[in-house]
Amino acid sequence: MSTTAIDLNSDLGESLGAWSMGDDAAMLSIVSSANVACGFHAGDPVVMLATLREAKAHGVTVGAHVAYRDLVGFGRRPMDVPHAELVGDMIYQIGALQAMARVAGTEVRYVKPHGALYNTIAHDERQAKSVIEAVKAVGGDLALVVLAGSRQVQWARDAGLRVIEEAFADRGYTPQGTLVSRREPGAVLHDAQAVARRMLQLATEGTVQAVDGSTVRVQADSICVHGDSPGAVEMAREVRKLLEANGVAVRSFMEPRA
Repeated sequence: MSTTAIDLNSDLGESLGAWSMGDDAAMLSIVSSANVACGFHAGDPVVMLATLREAKAHGVTVGAHVAYRDLVGFGRRPMDVPHAELVGDMIYQIGALQAMARVAGTEVRYVKPHGALYNTIAHDERQAKSVIEAVKAVGGDLALVVLAGSRQVQWARDAGLRVIEEAFADRGYTPQGTLVSRREPGAVLHDAQAVARRMLQLATEGTVQAVDGSTVRVQADSICVHGDSPGAVEMAREVRKLLEANGVAVRSFMEPRA
C-alpha cells in the first residue's frame, strides 16, 4: 500500500489556566488537522477558543478531542464508565467545542477520543458503541478517528460512520499492531529523523517496525504527532518535510465545505 497524500494531526489546546502545554501556534503551522481538547482531560474555554481561532487562521481542520472526565490523570487512566454517562459526556464535549468553533468562524468536522478512552474503545465493544452512539446523536456528518486496524474500525463502519484510521508517529507498536503501553520501554519515540523515516515507510509501504524488530502492516489515513511530546514541533516538521520531499502531500482527510 502506498499513498500520494496523508493527513498530519496533533492533539492541541491542552493548556489549562496558568499551566501551558505544548507549542500550539507552531504546530498549527505544520499540521493539517487539530484535535482540540474539550475540557475533560485538558483545556479550558479560553484555551479552546484561542486554539480554534488559530486553527481557522491557518486553514487547519478541527476535531473534538474527547476524553474521560479525568483532569488529574490527563485522561490516561482507564475507567469503567456506564453507558448513559459516557454518551452524555461525549455529547457534552462535542457540543461545547462546536459552540466555540462557531464563534471562531470554523466548525468541528470529526471526533477523536483521547488517551485511555481511545485505547479502550479499540477493543471494548460496550464503550466503543457508547462513543459511536454519541457521535451519531450529534449528527452533522462527523467522522470518527480510531486506531488503525482495531476492532473499532468495523464497529463504527457498521454503524454508518465515516472512519479515519490513524497511526502514531511518536509511539511504539507491538507485533500485533497495537500501541506499546506508556508503562513499557519503547512506548514513546523521540528521534525526529527516525520518526520521519518511519512515517515515510508507513505512507509508501503501509508498514511500521514493531518494538521487537518485526514488520507490522498499518493502513492509515492520518498520522498523529502528540503536541505534548518533547520536541513535538521538530518531529512534526521533520515528518512533513520528508513526506513532501518524497511526493506524499500533507492535507486534511476532510474535504473543505463551501
